[in-house]
Amino acid sequence: MANIKSQIKRNRQNELNRQRNKAVRSELKTREKQAVNAEAEETDEAFRQAQKKIDQAVSKGVLHKRTAARKKSRLAKRLASD
Repeated sequence: MANIKSQIKRNRQNELNRQRNKAVRSELKTREKQAVNAEAEETDEAFRQAQKKIDQAVSKGVLHKRTAARKKSRLAKRLASD
């Protein structure tokens, strides 16, 4: 355990950020799976929801913008091939 006050605070902040990031990433995975497994009529809406969550993750700093672009591109490509 750290003895320095600032490091103790930083440890608390890191834990809260880790939990938030984990929740956001989990939600991303869920939305991507829903988009891939959606029925033909629901695919567009599921894809839109997945894109929205990816963009929100970027705005929160969980994902880099290029990572988000890659994820959206790969998801669109996968849905187009089905």
